[in-house]
Amino acid sequence: MSTSTEANLLNPVIDSPATAPIGLAIPSRKPYLSIRPTSGWAAINLRELWQFRDLLFSLAGRDLKLRYKQTALGISWVVLQPLMAAGVFSFVFGRVAQLPSDGLPYFLFSYAGLLGWNLFSTTLTKSSGCLVGNAHLISKVFFPRLILPLSVIPSVMVDFLVALAMMVVLMFVYHVVPAAGLLFLPLWMAILLLLALGIGLCTAALTVSYRDVQYILPVMMQILMYASPIAYGLKYAMQRVPAKWQAIYLLNPLSTPLEAFRASLLNTGWPPISWLAYSMAMSVIVFALGAFTFKRMEKKFADVI
Repeated sequence: MSTSTEANLLNPVIDSPATAPIGLAIPSRKPYLSIRPTSGWAAINLRELWQFRDLLFSLAGRDLKLRYKQTALGISWVVLQPLMAAGVFSFVFGRVAQLPSDGLPYFLFSYAGLLGWNLFSTTLTKSSGCLVGNAHLISKVFFPRLILPLSVIPSVMVDFLVALAMMVVLMFVYHVVPAAGLLFLPLWMAILLLLALGIGLCTAALTVSYRDVQYILPVMMQILMYASPIAYGLKYAMQRVPAKWQAIYLLNPLSTPLEAFRASLLNTGWPPISWLAYSMAMSVIVFALGAFTFKRMEKKFADVI
């Protein structure tokens, strides 16, 4: 027997478990990805989200392409929708109801309010339906489910920037010069996005099991829109709301950021700092509660949806 043959007998090479002799241990290879169910609170895995960032931007790009597909005006609807809404507000609330607009043209005043509101409402509406709308992906492919609501943000921001460009044009037409408060605009945007995402994560998780949420949400959005200073200013609301109900009105976390959003653009009256701090804190709390609800119910999505 040759030396090489003896070496092979002493050190056999095992290609697969089927060819392994009985009783011989085979070292297991570490899998590329291990999928295990979570229990209790599971923090958001930022590293995992970063690994799937390409999927996030692919979903956002798909949303942008499909949203205005087979439409004659295409992305122009991003500008036309708030312009038409501001026109209706100008007629109903500006001419008929004659609500004050802090010395500004009412069309510009209402457009600025709708700009902040649309950022919130579009993010909330799209994130709420993202799981049901992508049921075929959830039931067949593994990826962090949080990618779906987060993929709403890039497409919403594109729409917002286009509408903001129209706001700049309107300010030029009406000869309105922005003040230093414009530097705080990203802060109010962040508060609105955190509030929308927090509520959207919760409603998206609930919609998987209870489809009633998708019918309740539009009604609640209509109520919330008229309960927020969009068609009117916060100062006017405080004059009309009885003193004993003013604190309850300001408990709406959208009241002060929307007013501050408009003040940053048009240099109107600023809301109280204390209530702005309240809205900031509420946006963080709502987002944390939404993330907790989403992660707690995430393991059931593929089975229930």
